[in-house]
Amino acid sequence: MLRDLINKRKIRASAIVSILPANSRGDDIVVYADESRTEEAGVYYGLRQQAEKDKESSDAYLCLSDFIAPSATGIPDYIGSIAASAGFGVDELAAKYEADNDDYSAIMVKALADRLAEALTEKLHQDMRREMWGFAPNESLDTQDLLSIKYQGIRPAPGYPSQPDHAEKTTMWKLGNITEATGIELTDSLMMHPGASVCALVFAHPKSSYFAVGKVTNEQIVDYAARKGTTVDAVETWLRPILSYDV
Repeated sequence: MLRDLINKRKIRASAIVSILPANSRGDDIVVYADESRTEEAGVYYGLRQQAEKDKESSDAYLCLSDFIAPSATGIPDYIGSIAASAGFGVDELAAKYEADNDDYSAIMVKALADRLAEALTEKLHQDMRREMWGFAPNESLDTQDLLSIKYQGIRPAPGYPSQPDHAEKTTMWKLGNITEATGIELTDSLMMHPGASVCALVFAHPKSSYFAVGKVTNEQIVDYAARKGTTVDAVETWLRPILSYDV
């Protein structure tokens, strides 16, 4: 089926990457309009780990902003993003298979599209590290190394453990002009359409690492809402699974 999908161009992929000037400000990441760094184009708001660690642990309480140079340092840093989809035409093709009572093919075409979207994202991230951004120009990793995340940097996605707030996707979409460039849309519930789509922020810092924010207190939620210029109720709606208190 994979060969048939490719050779007959039954589904279509689309993607865009961005590498934008940025610096951190506390727990947030300020993205600038251009290299002059005088005008803010947008802000990615961050959440910091709060759950108490083991007494023997020396691990820091992390936030994604820790991996971007603070503006006070004067160091010009950057943040990247990827939005990729291999899902254009998939729903229509699956519907055709279902109309022909071929449920297996309907399931398989969706599964293959998901894997192609992930593979496209992996390739784009590699190209960013080695060429487009070029912070790891001499990287030479085999497939197992890539799967084991032995490369420099990370690519966390909004709505996942390092930044559990799906609402941060709206900033990514605005800064990257993603819908206009690729056709990938955000639904009212901030899911991506087509379904076989992937998005991620890209960090280049050699010590950047994946982590889970975990449970957060009301104090951080109040501060987070104030920084975002929204209500506590709105933030609690999106972050309900990680709240350390009842609402």
